[in-house]
Amino acid sequence: MPSLADTAAMTGQPARPKTLLAGRHEPLGAQPRDGGVNFAVFSDHAWHIELCLFDRTGGTELERHKLFGPHDGVYHGFLPGAAAGTVYGLRAYGPYRPQAGHRFNPNKLLLDPYAREIVGRFQWHAWHLGYSAGQPQDPLGCDSQDNAALSLKARVAAPLSGPSPRASAPRLAPANVVLYELNVKGFSIANQAIPAELRGSFSALAHPAAVAHFKALGVTTLSLLPVQFWLDEAALAARGMRNYWGYNTLGFFFPDPRLARQPDDPSAVVAEFRTMVTELHRQGLEVVLDVVYNHSAEGDETGPTLSFRGLDNASWYRQAHGNPGHCENLSGCGNTLNTEHPQVSRFVLDSLRYWVQELGVDGFRFDLAPVLGRLQHGFDPQAGFFAGLRQDPVLAGVHLIAEPWDAGPDGYQLGHFPGRFLEWNDKFRDTVRGYWLHQSVGRGELAQRFTASSHQFRRHQRRPTASVNFVAAHDGFTLADVVRYNQRHNLLNGEHNRDGREGELSYNFGAEGPSSDPAIHLARERVVRAMLATLLLAQGTPMLCAGDELGNSQQGNNNAYCQDNPIGWLDWAHPDPALRQFVADAITLRHSEPGLRSNAWASTRPGDDSAPGLRWFNPRGQEMQPHDWHNLTEHAFGCHIAGYSTDTGGPHPPLMIVFNAAPRQFPFALEAGQWLVALDSSATLAPQTMLERELLLPARSLVAVRRVASRAAASADPNSATD
Repeated sequence: MPSLADTAAMTGQPARPKTLLAGRHEPLGAQPRDGGVNFAVFSDHAWHIELCLFDRTGGTELERHKLFGPHDGVYHGFLPGAAAGTVYGLRAYGPYRPQAGHRFNPNKLLLDPYAREIVGRFQWHAWHLGYSAGQPQDPLGCDSQDNAALSLKARVAAPLSGPSPRASAPRLAPANVVLYELNVKGFSIANQAIPAELRGSFSALAHPAAVAHFKALGVTTLSLLPVQFWLDEAALAARGMRNYWGYNTLGFFFPDPRLARQPDDPSAVVAEFRTMVTELHRQGLEVVLDVVYNHSAEGDETGPTLSFRGLDNASWYRQAHGNPGHCENLSGCGNTLNTEHPQVSRFVLDSLRYWVQELGVDGFRFDLAPVLGRLQHGFDPQAGFFAGLRQDPVLAGVHLIAEPWDAGPDGYQLGHFPGRFLEWNDKFRDTVRGYWLHQSVGRGELAQRFTASSHQFRRHQRRPTASVNFVAAHDGFTLADVVRYNQRHNLLNGEHNRDGREGELSYNFGAEGPSSDPAIHLARERVVRAMLATLLLAQGTPMLCAGDELGNSQQGNNNAYCQDNPIGWLDWAHPDPALRQFVADAITLRHSEPGLRSNAWASTRPGDDSAPGLRWFNPRGQEMQPHDWHNLTEHAFGCHIAGYSTDTGGPHPPLMIVFNAAPRQFPFALEAGQWLVALDSSATLAPQTMLERELLLPARSLVAVRRVASRAAASADPNSATD
């Protein structure tokens, strides 16, 4: 190895003193302070850990230092003279006993889990394996090849300057939130209204053309698919493909450079992300991140040794019961982070706080969230991680959204998350699809989902907004494909069409794929609009999947995780302007009607002004009775909402929402008085059409009509309603 002085002269890297001081055991990671940098890393089972310093490119190792400790499981050291920009990695020495869950191998340079900046471009290579090829469980099979030349390295980040984007964050009432789920790259990469140099980047989301789209729709909160630093899986790389969705995280403190305009400058990547959040906040829009704290990119026990596995495999990952040489695979991705361990739980909370405090985000959607509450006996809503999350003052004001299922035993936990968690409600999706696609769902079940699935959520002081309602999401068919395909068409994924959800609830109306048949086109168009209207007018928190407002198709691919190409990107060249306007109109109606966005459970008690009052009617204008709910041959019914405005402190004109899933029009009797059409998903009835006594309900449609107040009542109280 060349001398420090020689290497410094060749690389331009400033020479540093060779003496490492003890420093502090906290905070974890690398922190510039007092004229140097403090390093701290956790490991319960390492014998010792070395800090390895590199030149600015990460190509040449300059020096090594043995860290002090451990102090409560933390190894630490302070390097005087070091500064922001220092590039480093870690080597951990400890037992190599795979069958006991220990996989220490100092030949593998490790990425600091707390890295706030990452340098290098990852390439899959056998050198990253901690074991001799084909011998992952052999206690004598520790691989001796050094992977430093190909490994990712951390770079010490300078303290971020300027105010945090949190300073300008909008504070929306929970009942006013309308989520919009999108892929950062896929949203803008084909959008000609955005400059070419911005497309596919964080900056594109804050461009005026993107903001105008969000605001015209009326969505309030962008829910971004993973943006934390991720790797393409080895199998995808071997096929020349990429992980487009990003659910394979390795760097939990760093935005992925592939989504930035200057991917080779880590500080510029962070700055671009912060600027995006600041501008979106200035426009009144919130930013929520989809985060993957259930597993890491290292995969199962046959996977590479890149970071967590080499630092302390037995602590970072859950080990299989009775077989600690294997990872417990509750994620379906090979490994499962062990949030039951206090340091792993701390790591997740530290990461969340960083994204809120420093990068300004407004909340998180937790992928496979039951993993976070897994104890030895199974999922526990009182698990330590949830207790820490709920008491954290930094995280108290942000959104927490759970995907309430994982791949483990008893993994379906809809309605069981604690506190102010919101939860993706797949029962809403399946019920709405079943009702509108082929009337396989009765009126009672649809009514229950339309009123925020109280059977799941009306417990432990939870609110209707806990139900995140959706009819399509990134995982599965787009809404356009729900009405075009009966079968998945995933051959281009390279997995022989075996991947993705089999038997997804959909209906092609007589032709698989696009069709020029006018009758098929009309049926598809009406059902899509009816499903969107049901979503956007239902009680709960609506989530729109980006592109569904455009009529976007993925050609029948219901698992486009590796389709970083026009299949996965939004098709801005062939939008459906009428559908986009309809979605905007439905969201406008939602925002204007207190009864549609109340955060109180609906009441059926007369005179209860604390919550929207609901009455349900059959097509003959009679209130629904038990036999009506059990009548599976009749599908039309109506929901009468007597709203109470928290804005004015008085009643709000009643709204009637009428559903007709049948493929024929249907007369529906209205209460005496005058009603104005507020929304018709079939586009048959013109807005503001006046109705009295009867509504001729179009086939496959949802129609919302608003009661007109009498002149006498209106002159006495403009907010009053007349029965």
